[in-house]
Amino acid sequence: MKRIFLSLVYCTVLACGSTADVRQVDAGAAAEASEGYTVSNEPAETIKSTVAPDPASVAFQKHVDASAIKRHIEFLASDALAGRKTGTDGIEEAATYIIKEFQQAGVKPYFTSYRDKFDAKGVDGYNVVGMLEGTDADLKKEFIVIGAHYDHIGTANADGEDTIANGANDNASGTSAVIELAKYFAKAKTNKRSIIFALFSAEELGLLGSAHLAERLKTTSINPYVMFNIEMIGVPMTDKDYTVYLTGYENSNMAQKFNGYAGAKVMGFLPQAKQFNLFKRSDNYAFYAQFKIPAQTVSTFDFTNFDHYHKVGDEAAAMNFDHVAKVVNQLIPGVEGMTNSATHEILWNE
Repeated sequence: MKRIFLSLVYCTVLACGSTADVRQVDAGAAAEASEGYTVSNEPAETIKSTVAPDPASVAFQKHVDASAIKRHIEFLASDALAGRKTGTDGIEEAATYIIKEFQQAGVKPYFTSYRDKFDAKGVDGYNVVGMLEGTDADLKKEFIVIGAHYDHIGTANADGEDTIANGANDNASGTSAVIELAKYFAKAKTNKRSIIFALFSAEELGLLGSAHLAERLKTTSINPYVMFNIEMIGVPMTDKDYTVYLTGYENSNMAQKFNGYAGAKVMGFLPQAKQFNLFKRSDNYAFYAQFKIPAQTVSTFDFTNFDHYHKVGDEAAAMNFDHVAKVVNQLIPGVEGMTNSATHEILWNE
C-alpha cells in the first residue's frame, strides 16, 4: 500500500498545476521518462552526481541568514494570505511583498512593471519579474533566469477547523530563495551576465505563469544562457552526499559545472526524478521548450521527507529555516560561476 501511495506522490510533485495530466500517465510514467530529450545510456542507479566534496565538508560563506528566510516564509505562508491561490487577494499580497523586497534591494523590473500579467483560466495572473544588469559590457547581453512559483492552491481537506493550504514548502521556500539570491547579487554586483529573477503565478493551474513568461521573452531580443528553477527546498534530504537534486540531471552538464564553481557536490542525481520525468513537470520546462537551453529544477523534496504536500499541514512551523539558508548560500557560488564564465560552459546534451 505504501509503495502504491508513494508512486502516486512521485507523479504529482513538482508539477502541482498539472496534476490531472500527470495522473493520466501514472501507469506509464517510468516508461516514457526519457521522452523528448537525450538521456544517458548509463543505468539510473549507477549515475554519479559528480566528483566533488560533500557540501558538509566545505565551509561556505554565510551570505544569507536563516532569520531572513524565516521572515519570508512566515509571511508568504501565513493564514492571512489564505493559501495564495491565483486570482485572490492573498496572492496579490504575496506579489506586493516580493515587489517591495526587490525595490528595497535595488532589483529593477525587467518589463516596464514588475507585474507580468496573463490570463490564468479566466482570472488575472501576475508573474513578478525583476532584473539585475550584468557588470560586463558584452556578457551583460546574456541572461541567467532564476525562478520559482509563489502561488499555491488556497484550501485543502480540513484538519479540524483548518482548511488553509499555506504552501510553506510548496513553494514559499523556493520563493524565499529567489528573493535572497536577488538581494545578494544586487548588493555584491558579482554577476557579469544579467540575471532575471522570476516568481511565477498559476503553477498550480498547469504551469501557466512560466509558460507565459517564456513565450513572452521569446518575442523579445533576449539571449538566455541558462535557467534554473527552485522548488520545495523547505526540509533537507537524508543520507545524501549532495544538497539539492537536479531534474533532467543527465541531460546537461549543469550539475558538474555548478559543483565545480561551488567547490562541492551541491547538485546531485535522484533516480526518482528521472523515473517520473520531473524535468517536464515544473516551471523550468517552458524555458527549455522555447529556447532549447539548459533549464532545470532543483529541489530537496525526496518523496520521503515531507508528508504535507497539498495539505493544510504545509505550514511555516514545519520548515527548516537553517536548511533553506544553507541551500541559498551553497547556490550563490554556483550562480556566480554561471554568470561569470567567459564562454557557455553549461551545455545541453543534444
